[in-house]
Amino acid sequence: MALKPLKLAVIGAGPSAFYVASRILSLVPHAATSPPVRVHLFDRLWAPHGLVRYGVAPDHPEVKNCTHKFDATATDPRFRFFGNINVGDAITPIPHIKNLPLTSIFKNYSHALFATGCTLPTLHSSLPPSTHCIPALSLVHWYTQHPNKPPPPALDKLSHVSIIGNGNVSLDVARMLLTPVSTLSQYDVPKSVLDVLFRSTVKHISIIARRGPLEAAFTTKELRELINLPDSSMVPIDPTIITPSPEMKVTRPQTRTLQLLRTGSKNPFGTTPKTWSLDFYRSPTGLTVSPDDPSTAHLSLAHTIVDPKTQRAIATSETTTLPTSLVVTSLGFHSEPTSSFYDPSLGHLRTLGPRIISTSGTALKNLYASGWAATGAKGVLASTMLNAYDAADCILGDVLPDRERVEPKELMYESVMNEDESIDLDGVPREVEEGIEEGAVTGYEDWKKVDEEEIRRGQVVGKERERMGWEEAKAFLTTLRL
Repeated sequence: MALKPLKLAVIGAGPSAFYVASRILSLVPHAATSPPVRVHLFDRLWAPHGLVRYGVAPDHPEVKNCTHKFDATATDPRFRFFGNINVGDAITPIPHIKNLPLTSIFKNYSHALFATGCTLPTLHSSLPPSTHCIPALSLVHWYTQHPNKPPPPALDKLSHVSIIGNGNVSLDVARMLLTPVSTLSQYDVPKSVLDVLFRSTVKHISIIARRGPLEAAFTTKELRELINLPDSSMVPIDPTIITPSPEMKVTRPQTRTLQLLRTGSKNPFGTTPKTWSLDFYRSPTGLTVSPDDPSTAHLSLAHTIVDPKTQRAIATSETTTLPTSLVVTSLGFHSEPTSSFYDPSLGHLRTLGPRIISTSGTALKNLYASGWAATGAKGVLASTMLNAYDAADCILGDVLPDRERVEPKELMYESVMNEDESIDLDGVPREVEEGIEEGAVTGYEDWKKVDEEEIRRGQVVGKERERMGWEEAKAFLTTLRL
C-alpha cells in the first residue's frame, strides 16, 4: 500500500523552521519504502535565517554557525525556500512582498507549520513610543539592516541613553553603542551604521531593572563582554545590592554574576570617555519633556523591592527622576495580533504542544507550530532546536505508520488541509509562481549567490561581510540573470 505523501509548508524561515526541515528530511530517506516528502519554507523577508541574520548582535558571529547546517538542509532536492512571501493576514510594513492567502497553503499542501516567531516588541504602558522613547527592536533592525528599514537614531544629538530591561538584548544594544567603531568595523555591520556610530556623542548608558541582580535576565557571558569593553567603565554598584543575605540560596550562575559585579569593569570608573551603569530596583512610571529643553527627557522611576513570595517587583514610596536623551525599552516580544490563530492571552499562537488549536478547543488536523510562535519569546538557539525537533517528530508521527503518534488524550480534530493523495508534490501556489516570474520571489540559490557576494565585498574592506538590502540584492541578482 502506497504511503500518503507529506507535503509540508513552513511559514517562516528562521532557525526553528530550518531545524524542523532538517529533522524531517534526515529521518525520511530517499527510498521506495518511504513516503514522498517535500518541505517548502516561506518567509516575508527576502533572505532566510530570521533572527540569525536580523537579530544576532554583529559582534557574535559564532552564533551564526548554525547556518552551515541550514545550508546543508537546503541542498536536499526535496527542500525549497521562497522569500518575499507574506502568508496569511499578518500586517507587514515591507512594501515589495507578495501576499499569499492561507487558503492557498491549505489547498496546495497536506501539512503546514507556523514558525513565525515573535516579531513585535512588548511596550511599556507608561512609556509610549515617541521621539524620546523607542523599542530596542528598532535599534536592532537598524544595525542589522532589516527590510522594515527603521530610521537611524540621531546618536550625534544624544549624550545619555536609558535602557529599560536587563535581558541580553538590552546588553547587546548597550554594547553596540559603547564599542569602538574600529572594533565593530571587522564584523557584519553595514557601513551606513558604522558612519552613524562614528558620529555618536553618547557618553553614558543606564541599564534599568525593576528587580535585583539575583533576578537579572542577562547571561554571565553578556555581562562579561560589557565589563571588558576597551574604552568604557561601569559605575560601581552599592555593595548592599550585590551582597545576598546569609539565608538566601544563591545558584552557581548567580554567584558568578555577583562576583563580576563586585569586581567591576576592566577600566576603573572615571578613567574612560564612556560609562554605563546597572540601575537595579527601579521601575519606570512616566516620561516628560520640558518645552524649555526638548533635547532632554525626564524619566520617572519608582524604587522597588522584590516580594520574597512572588518574586515580583513592588513599588515603594520612594521615587527619583533621571534626565536622559533617549529611552530604549527592551521588555520582550510577542507575535503579531493580526496573525492567524493568535491568542492575545498568550502573546503567541494558540497551541497545545506543537498542535494548533481552534478557538473552540479542537486541534486543527495537520497544522502545527514551533519555536517562539508556539512557546512565546523565550529560550536560546539550543532550546529552539529541541522544540523544533519535537514538532518534527509530531508531524512524522502523524504520517508514518511505524512511528509513535504524539496525541493528547480526548483531543478532537477538524480538517483544514488538503488530504488528497494525488496532491501535486512539486507544485507551488499560483501567487508564488507569479512572484518567481516577476523576479520578486527569491529562492535559496538566489540567497547563496548574494551570501557569497556579501562575503566577497566584506573581504575587500577587511570585515566579515558587507550586507545588501533588498533593492541592491535584487539589482545584483538581475545582473546575474542577464
